[in-house]
Amino acid sequence: MSQTMTSNRDIGVDIVDISRIKASFEKYGESFLQRVLTGNEIRHCRKKPDMMASVAARFAAKEALSKALGRGISEAFGWQSVEVLNDGFGRPVVNVLDKSLGIEASSIKISLSHDGPFAVAFVLLDR
Repeated sequence: MSQTMTSNRDIGVDIVDISRIKASFEKYGESFLQRVLTGNEIRHCRKKPDMMASVAARFAAKEALSKALGRGISEAFGWQSVEVLNDGFGRPVVNVLDKSLGIEASSIKISLSHDGPFAVAFVLLDR
């Protein structure tokens, strides 16, 4: 006998060319960072050997989460709705800042990576 299980999981993935993020930073400076990252994220990225790769990974993470939510970056989900930091083991974690999203941080699993010219993020959202 088989049992049908329904799962309320959504995924999102995004890849970003790090040079595109670097070009935006060079053109707009701090205002670019403040638009796409929270203060905590900016401080975190500044500590990294390759700051722009870390910025790009967080940019990709927010895009991937917006896709998992089915909203895209919009009025319903903005750059400041969440922040992507790291736990004590270095794993990326998402803090939900906009409670109107109706999701808990514990429902978001995320993986980030960057290599060469690209940063990528994958999100699994359990609802």
